[in-house]
Amino acid sequence: MRREDRQPITHFVFQIDATERGVAVRDLWGRFYENRWSLFSIASGIFARPFGYEVNLSSADREAPERGRASQILMRGERDLGAMISLEPRGKLLQNLSWLRFDAGVFNGQGLNAPGEFDNEKDFIGRLYARPATGFRNGWRLSGGISYLHGGLANPSGKLYTVSNSGSAAQMLADSPSTAIAKRRYLGADVQLRMPNRRGATEFRAEYIRGLQTGTAGSSETPSSLNNAAGQPVALYTRPFDAAYFYWLQNLGSPAHQLVFKYDWYDPNTSVSGLDISGNKGFSAADISYHTFGGGYVWYASPNLKATLWYDHIRNEKTALPGYDKDLPDDLLTVRVQYRF
Repeated sequence: MRREDRQPITHFVFQIDATERGVAVRDLWGRFYENRWSLFSIASGIFARPFGYEVNLSSADREAPERGRASQILMRGERDLGAMISLEPRGKLLQNLSWLRFDAGVFNGQGLNAPGEFDNEKDFIGRLYARPATGFRNGWRLSGGISYLHGGLANPSGKLYTVSNSGSAAQMLADSPSTAIAKRRYLGADVQLRMPNRRGATEFRAEYIRGLQTGTAGSSETPSSLNNAAGQPVALYTRPFDAAYFYWLQNLGSPAHQLVFKYDWYDPNTSVSGLDISGNKGFSAADISYHTFGGGYVWYASPNLKATLWYDHIRNEKTALPGYDKDLPDDLLTVRVQYRF
């Protein structure tokens, strides 16, 4: 909805996922624009968390079939219930900063994968983003941003495991006394560079994230419940992590044909690696790092039809854990046709 002077007033989004398993709400949110100074807007509902670049890139716009491993684990489902205020100059006031946007929001934290809210802790997420800057030689466009998440989980089990390096080797040990809140802290930076030419463009993208993530003994993913199947509180595990992805995109003779290469890694526990990852030291498959080399061809048949042929070569580090003493045969081939309307 817009005013007579074309300034936006409100914006509403409703999107569902319909699969053979049923129908679920994907997006359900609204945005209200402040038009006195044309500086702010407020959004609330179920929408994508404003962290990083890839998390907010929809499947219709994303060249790779899936987001990087870290994005899928740390931000599973991408969406969450929350409210956000955005600073985004749209008028004469601060018009010299129209290239800048700042989002700050408060979210439930567990995303849409949890059956419901299970604690009173919330996530604060902030992102400072520089819009694509033009004026470079040959029409190059540069953009980027920095993101921060400050959150936590209640710890009803009274057990919080962290990595200890007090002995000759790293071990996963329970804190004593245990803290009431288990930390989740993410800091990320991303950059995008697009270099157009007469027959398309070449583009590079990169993003790096590091911090602390709280999961469980067997998974570094944010738990969807603080209780196990028997209704007893689960012990929480806080691990230092880092992750990154890199894209190279190249049009082949025209914008309709594109070659894409992608590399990403996710190390859920930077305090330990290789054969030091052992069950005797309290570690599990949740501490294993993965590197993925992916690439493929994308054909944009029309503005509403896209076809993708993609292959992912996935490598896990070799550890002392049974079954993970070698690289697993888990490569993926994806053939996808997408209709957009």
